[in-house]
Amino acid sequence: MRNRFDRQLDDLNRNLTEMGSCCEECIGQVAVALSSINEISRSHESGVTERLIEKIYESDAEIDKLERTIENQCLRLLLEQQPVARDLRYVSAALKMISDMERIGDQCSDIADIAKYLSTENKGTLESAVHIQDMASATMNMVMRAVDSFIKRNLEIAKVVEKSDDVVDELFVKVKEEIAEMISRHPEQGESLLDLLMVAKYFERIGDHATNIAEWVEFSINGERPLKVKYQFDEASQQEIKIDKKTS
Repeated sequence: MRNRFDRQLDDLNRNLTEMGSCCEECIGQVAVALSSINEISRSHESGVTERLIEKIYESDAEIDKLERTIENQCLRLLLEQQPVARDLRYVSAALKMISDMERIGDQCSDIADIAKYLSTENKGTLESAVHIQDMASATMNMVMRAVDSFIKRNLEIAKVVEKSDDVVDELFVKVKEEIAEMISRHPEQGESLLDLLMVAKYFERIGDHATNIAEWVEFSINGERPLKVKYQFDEASQQEIKIDKKTS
């Protein structure tokens, strides 16, 4: 009986790894799409970005598919194996993690929508993209480490991810300051710069979701979860709402 349970856990781990890889790939595709906007503004050729954006949508669809697969696996494990203690925490954490990963895919698609608009409308050079790229790299690394910590059941890696969220938050502050300055210097680019600020906000939320994943890893290992979640998904309004860290 235990051997079958272990095999099912191995299958779960493989799908979680694949879902995490899809999230990393999706973030990477978003970063490349954003970096190509400047080239588009000079060459007036948006075909490359359009292909990248389609890949982002495809990656998001694959993430959604994997979420449903993993959810079914977890429910089957709970019903058939009735795990207890650490095994129960492990399966429960996986159910929570895939929700955060699915939101990461959605936010990548949201960024893709903005990139598509900026490229097709030929909104001009986005000078502030340097820290956006840094945010993309940081969040991609956070997601990779968070999933890795779950697979390896490594508390130290999870804690590194939690601390990395501060780096993303600091980059977001830099982007806001840069955009505020650029709007004052180039008011004609105000609309596209505000769109870029939204992109930065989506990356900041992706960092929050990676942190949530790491916190669920901590729960699966020791039964405790830090109360640091900044956002939760409100079913009634169908959007994320910011919550007080002290009461989350």
